[in-house]
Amino acid sequence: MAGSTHTVTNQPPPLTQYDVFAADRVLTEAVERHLDPAVLDEGRSELSGLGRTSGSAQVQEWGVLADENPPRLRSHDRYGHRIDEVDFHPAWHRLLGKGVSAGLTGAWGRPGGHVRRAAAFVMWTQVEAGTCCPLSMTHAAVPALRADPALAAEWEPRLASPVYDQGLRPAHEKAGVLFGMGMTEKQGGSDVRTNTTSARPLAEDGAYELTGHKWFCSAPMSDAFLVLAQAPGGLTCFLVPRVLADGSRNVFLLQRLKDKLGNRANASAEVEFAGTWARRVGDEGRGVRTVIGMVAATRLDCVLGSAGLMRQAVAQAVHHCAYREAFGGKLVDKPLMRNVLADLALESEAATTLALRLAAACDDGGEQERALLRIAVPVAKYWVTKRCAPLVVEAAECLGGNGYVEESGMPRLVRESPLNSVWEGAGNVQALDVLRALRREPGVLDAYLREVGQARGADHRLDGAIRGLLTELADLEGAEGRARRLVERLALVLQGSLLVRYAPPQVADAFCAARLGGDGGASFGTLPSTLDLAAVVARARPEPA
Repeated sequence: MAGSTHTVTNQPPPLTQYDVFAADRVLTEAVERHLDPAVLDEGRSELSGLGRTSGSAQVQEWGVLADENPPRLRSHDRYGHRIDEVDFHPAWHRLLGKGVSAGLTGAWGRPGGHVRRAAAFVMWTQVEAGTCCPLSMTHAAVPALRADPALAAEWEPRLASPVYDQGLRPAHEKAGVLFGMGMTEKQGGSDVRTNTTSARPLAEDGAYELTGHKWFCSAPMSDAFLVLAQAPGGLTCFLVPRVLADGSRNVFLLQRLKDKLGNRANASAEVEFAGTWARRVGDEGRGVRTVIGMVAATRLDCVLGSAGLMRQAVAQAVHHCAYREAFGGKLVDKPLMRNVLADLALESEAATTLALRLAAACDDGGEQERALLRIAVPVAKYWVTKRCAPLVVEAAECLGGNGYVEESGMPRLVRESPLNSVWEGAGNVQALDVLRALRREPGVLDAYLREVGQARGADHRLDGAIRGLLTELADLEGAEGRARRLVERLALVLQGSLLVRYAPPQVADAFCAARLGGDGGASFGTLPSTLDLAAVVARARPEPA
């Protein structure tokens, strides 16, 4: 029987039972902009279907359950035999199955596949980001495997399958497979050339025996892994299956699972190889070059994942403030709160617009677009992933004390928000990679300048930022100490140019004023009050059907 001491009022309804895709104007416009008209209707239909799935109460509950019930390592069975398995809550498997069936591992072989997958990835991150890790690695393994056409022909159809086939069995017996990877080691981290795992050639052509360890191995219940090890000819890429063709278990010793800040629904493990069978991918000594395509794809997924987290945080904040009343009116109508929400919405829109532009470049595949990706992916990975954590924290604050309570969902977003900044190379790694590209590959700067040049003349603050950037780029000697500053400017100018070209005038004006024109503060909520902030906030509001 309900208590009689009070009646609950002034609380927003749950943001549920809605189409996450249709309610995101920035995402829907990006898909319409970048998808070929011949596949646009099909793409919109499939994305709206996933949007309704993502916004459903049931699937949202699965995300909560997967996070609240993290994976558990079972190293041995009851008799003492090593089994090296990880148990997951059923909600994890349901979510992973939905993600696979939605095409999140099948972008490479269909028209507009990268844009369609990118939009889906942004949405699926908002449900439970942990499942996006194995989905990302499975998708990204394709370019690495293509270094060996025979391997690619054997494995690629399995990777692209829309079927999630749970359980450890030989890959040729499964309707679909997932991939993980193990690159980093204790002593080296991102400096993978210092890896000590050894690879000894076997009699079988292309087969090796691995001995060593991996400090981080993501999604250890995947069917196969791409790893780096030292072969006689140098650092080399290898494919390590969990189960061998004859049905026996490969030597894949799970020493422990990582106790992580966020991404808790997903398992990350320390793994030991001790006579582990592996198949070489590409030539000996060219391991880094072989995996570079995989790294580029997973870095873009870091951008997409952060854009998804940012969008969900902004959606929750705007939704809350649209219903919550304080000091005589709706929070969303209060000038200072409106300023905060508009600033958050700007950051989220800039992240999504940039991420989808890069996905479109992947679909294009031309020389100009490849050159743009070479510089723009690490630039975006550096900047967008770094902006994610402060945005999510500020969005949680918009909910007040409610945002500090687990039931709101905001703490889970806060814990997840730093992940993509660390994964696939932290900030310094990205900044140094940008410098490397600028120094060694002249075509990448030309591609970047052509891209941002398409917006020149449309906004004086953008034009001024481009001129300032050219001055900084004129002297790259001794640039390492200022690499972060340079990459930040590259990111902001690129985002500004895209918003000037594609976003409503109110959004582009606000972004250029605050991010490029110097008329904004160090924290969110410091936009010039003369801007049309109400229009910016209204554009970001999710509207459940």
